[in-house]
Amino acid sequence: MAKRNIRRPTFRSTLIRISAISVVTTLIIAWLFISATSLLSLRQYAEKNLQLLASTVSHSVEAAVVFRDAHAARDTLAQLGRQGQFASAVVTDSDGEELARWAWPEERTQHIDPLGEMVSHWLFPRPVEQPIEHNGQRIGTLTLTGEDSTVTRFVYRSLAVLTLCLLLAALVALLITRRLHRGLVSALQTITGVVHEIRATRQFSRRVPPSAISELHAFGEDFNSLLNEMEKWQRREQQERDSLLQRALRDPLTGLANRAAFTSALDSVLSDAERKLRTALLFMDGDGFKSINDRFGHAAGDEVLQSIASRLSECAGSRQLACRFGGDEFAMILEGLNDEDEVQATIAAIHLRMEEPVVLSSGVALAVRLSIGYAVACQAATAEALMEAADRSMYSEKEKRRPRVA
Repeated sequence: MAKRNIRRPTFRSTLIRISAISVVTTLIIAWLFISATSLLSLRQYAEKNLQLLASTVSHSVEAAVVFRDAHAARDTLAQLGRQGQFASAVVTDSDGEELARWAWPEERTQHIDPLGEMVSHWLFPRPVEQPIEHNGQRIGTLTLTGEDSTVTRFVYRSLAVLTLCLLLAALVALLITRRLHRGLVSALQTITGVVHEIRATRQFSRRVPPSAISELHAFGEDFNSLLNEMEKWQRREQQERDSLLQRALRDPLTGLANRAAFTSALDSVLSDAERKLRTALLFMDGDGFKSINDRFGHAAGDEVLQSIASRLSECAGSRQLACRFGGDEFAMILEGLNDEDEVQATIAAIHLRMEEPVVLSSGVALAVRLSIGYAVACQAATAEALMEAADRSMYSEKEKRRPRVA
């Protein structure tokens, strides 16, 4: 079953979303709480103000009520009402009969929106009744209904200003939160960057830098400890791999390159036409090596082989490759030659070096000689042909060295 490519949010976007939800929720609750508190305070203020207004208006119409001048009473109410201090007013005498009435025209009240009407009914749930007194006696009653349009506009403006302030506060809070999150996100991105690089390159030398956040710092320290263990394991594995490769390409007795390494090196030379023109191959075989094993034992024979290998390595230097095929058979790949005289010079240097006797650990000194043959790489089409030519040359040299019986 194919894996579904699920788009997952980043840690930064998750933090921003959480912060936004928290800020918006908090500000909505604050908006509701402040609005409710403000409206409650405003209601108490409006009721108290309407009562004070009713007391003032009752004194203004007192004379008109005393003289039962309905026209004067209406004029007084209209003059005060047009100032926007109340919505309607009714003056009655002591018997409850209506003396004067004033109210805003219906056209004005019809433009009140439902929300404004709801706010008006909530602020002024009932009219205010104020007795009209003259010389301590009650001569009538004034009934006032509060003006809602002014209060409604004030409520709208207050709520708009409150909403704008809270939106600005939310924006500032989100910006500050985002800046504060930057350190946390940066620390996590550093850790994930190290993990991704290690996964891609398998290099366990990377480390997580210290973090200013305690939990992330502890996590980084634990992760670095794990990387230390992984790096040690990788180093041991590399050492074991190198050791295995060394054993696979080196002769265990002499430390020279073995047949596998020799074959690989020779194939590499012959595959390059330019290198092939300046390469030669030496084949070497010990003279009388069997007699050394028979007379002094295999341990002495191993010492002789190790001494021969050491001297061949000295003659080969860093440019040439000395190899051991097995037994007392050796080979050397000579590269960078200008002519066959350099081959002869190398063979002469090897013979000269072999003239020194090999001193065994028992103190016995043995003379060792090598039969050396060579072949030039440019004269052979394949590696097998080159090796056969060098081998024939070596045996030809060995026949020349062999004593003849008359």
